[in-house]
Amino acid sequence: MHRIGIDVGGTNVKIALVDENGSIIYSNSVPTRAEMGFEYTVNNIKQAIRDLIAETKSAKIESIGFDFPGQIDYKNGVVRLAPNIPGWVDVPIAKIIEDEFKIPTRIDNDVHCAALGELNFGAGKGCENFICMTVGTGIGSGIVINGKLVRGASNAAGELGHIKLQMNGGPLCGCGDYGCLEAFASGPSIVKMASEYIMSGKSTKFRELASGGEITPYIVCEAAKQGDPVAKRIFTIMGEYIGFGLTSVVNLLNPEKIIIGGGVADAGELLLEPIRETIKKRAMVVAGSAVQVVPAQLGNSAGVIGASMLS
Repeated sequence: MHRIGIDVGGTNVKIALVDENGSIIYSNSVPTRAEMGFEYTVNNIKQAIRDLIAETKSAKIESIGFDFPGQIDYKNGVVRLAPNIPGWVDVPIAKIIEDEFKIPTRIDNDVHCAALGELNFGAGKGCENFICMTVGTGIGSGIVINGKLVRGASNAAGELGHIKLQMNGGPLCGCGDYGCLEAFASGPSIVKMASEYIMSGKSTKFRELASGGEITPYIVCEAAKQGDPVAKRIFTIMGEYIGFGLTSVVNLLNPEKIIIGGGVADAGELLLEPIRETIKKRAMVVAGSAVQVVPAQLGNSAGVIGASMLS
């Protein structure tokens, strides 16, 4: 039995046909073009679904699942607010797609879907209790307890990026508050630290790799992998902040695993090792010794695979 998973981002919409083993047997993408209004994007999505069905000759699709960044009403199938996709406010996308294709349709946010993907077919397979954290432009997470995704009272559970690391002051976060984990440790934090360092005129590998252009987390990561001491130190600091935030989560939930994914996590052990070391030092001994910090396995496919698992 096949299911469709659709990952809606600010730039592209990825669509995939996923089999019962979590394997992608067809995939495609279409531009989101959010500036054209949500109806334009919805029509693009409908056409992509028609193309998928025609090209794969799939007569029987069990369900369709969507993941979106932002605030999602999982129960009613409504995108309440997608900050990175302007115009997507209170869009009843599940009903729109069900009415068109007569196939049961569910939606959830992107990190919940990534956690579902890792639970069923990735690094969380066989785990009862784990955290799936994505570290990129922001920090998001999905929480699995006793084998089930935790959604919370309003489908907003898992905002670990907004754990407070500082009581008063601290860096301003995108949520409007100060002192959040995400404000200390995320893609923009890496860029800020790297940019502040080279403002003094000092030369570094990441300055050389940027060659006068924009400094990005990817460039800092490449410099760190090439042995640049400043770039390596930036990732150590990031890992320490994330580990400090996760210490509270480990003490609270006692997970078996913490699965780290997202663009910044491509740094691998440069980021994961300081996270492990910080948790080991700071968490309560019983919970701290039970948890493994591991990389996500599904990469960019986690969203579409997880979305296909929504039911």
